[in-house]
Amino acid sequence: MKLPVVSGREVVKALRKDGFTVIRQRGGHIRLEKKTGDRTIKLTVPDHRSLKKKTLSRIIKEAGLTIKEFIDLL
Repeated sequence: MKLPVVSGREVVKALRKDGFTVIRQRGGHIRLEKKTGDRTIKLTVPDHRSLKKKTLSRIIKEAGLTIKEFIDLL
């Protein structure tokens, strides 16, 4: 499945639907966190107009989602 072209804000909005909360924003980066049972997933999302494919792929992987699951959250 192809990765969509999305902004950092759209990624944050989608991840919030999956249970992530915004911890802080420092400059051009937004920090998110999600507690899952025994561990905490921490992500940093760049606040850019469009994210590079590799960056978006890394964020989706670290969030523990598949590309389809992520697209469904958009």
